[in-house]
Amino acid sequence: MKTATPKDKKEKKEKVFHPQSRKAGQLERKQLRVAKLGEAASKKSKKAYEKIDRHAFFFHALPPEVECLTLEQVHHIVRDILLPRHDEEIEREKKTRRKGRPPSAKEVKLEELKAQEAEEYRTGMEVIDLTHPANVTLLRRWNQDERAFLDLLRYIRISSTTPEVAPVTRPGRHGTLSGNTIDEVSPDAAETMAVD
Repeated sequence: MKTATPKDKKEKKEKVFHPQSRKAGQLERKQLRVAKLGEAASKKSKKAYEKIDRHAFFFHALPPEVECLTLEQVHHIVRDILLPRHDEEIEREKKTRRKGRPPSAKEVKLEELKAQEAEEYRTGMEVIDLTHPANVTLLRRWNQDERAFLDLLRYIRISSTTPEVAPVTRPGRHGTLSGNTIDEVSPDAAETMAVD
C-alpha cells in the first residue's frame, strides 16, 4: 500500500487576480460585506447585553416581599439607585488621575453613560412595569439569561418631567397579562406560554 507523500500531493496555488479585474472587485465586495455583517452582529449583541443588564438591575432592585410597587417607588429606584450607580467608580477614577491629566477612557465612558441615562429618564425611559402584580410575578420567574423571555413582559415609559404619568408602551405577550390573573392560568399553561 502506497502512502501519499508531500511530493505526490499537488498543492493548490492561490490564484492572483489583477487588481482592476472583475473577480478582484467581487472578492473585495464580499470581504466588505462580511466585515459589515460582523460589525452589525457585534453591535446587536452589545445592545442586547445592555438590555439584559438593565432588566437584571430591576430584577435585583425589586424587594422580595412586595407584590408590586407604586409608580413613585419605581421613580425612586430609577432616580436614586439606577442613575447614580456609577458615581463611586467615577469618583475613584477622578482620584487616581494625576493633576493636569485628561480623564481616562473608562471615566469618559462612564460619564457618557450617566449623561445618556439621565437624558433618557428626562425624555422617557422604557422600564418593566413593576406596578402590575402579574408582571412582577412573571419577572420573578425569569432566569436572567433568556433574552426572549423579556419580550413576554409588560413595559411602561416613565419620565422625570411627568412622574405621575406612565403609559404602557408594550402590553406584554404572556397570557397572564391579557386580563387573566395569575390564579386563572395554571402553572403548566404559564410555563408553556413562557416557552412560546
